[in-house]
Amino acid sequence: MAENIYPIFDRTLTKEDREKLLNQRSKVIWFTGLSGSGKSTIAIAMERELNKMGKLCYILDGDNIRNGINSNLGFSEADRNENIRRIAEISKLFVDCGVIVIAAFISPTNEIREMAKNIIGKDNFIEIFVSTPIETCEKRDIKGLYKKARKGEIKNFTGISAPFEVPNNPAVSIDTTSIELKICVEKVMSTILPLIKE
Repeated sequence: MAENIYPIFDRTLTKEDREKLLNQRSKVIWFTGLSGSGKSTIAIAMERELNKMGKLCYILDGDNIRNGINSNLGFSEADRNENIRRIAEISKLFVDCGVIVIAAFISPTNEIREMAKNIIGKDNFIEIFVSTPIETCEKRDIKGLYKKARKGEIKNFTGISAPFEVPNNPAVSIDTTSIELKICVEKVMSTILPLIKE
């Protein structure tokens, strides 16, 4: 703990107090997979479904993290690890608030995902692997990132010049190549609903 920092958590409301207020159990639904696999697409659709059910949730992804709190980080291995560490710490705070977090990040190694799980707490961490193969992801390459990576214009690009490790034991694994979005969302929802209902 940093010097001269004194926690006040023994005097505040508990996570359970806030969950009771929101009528839900807070969890982090952590989507991992290659760029273009469909992580954010499923996350956005899930947020809408949970909202319809009266559940308070919030999406964390590259757009709102890299443009804000992590705007000072690059894409070196050290910076990518720090990116995930900060995301995990933010997610932990949301969970303490009683909010359901939907996190969509490549998070390419088992080690980095394990770090996130340890920060957040294993009981609050639900790992979803969007297992869409790289061939499909490259076909969806709207921004041309894979093409640049293939030419060597982008270094340390996951799936091309940097590895992606398949999760050891995800709660759900989905290949979006031929499954429509609605079915993908239903598959994830059937797993998480028993875990988030108060």
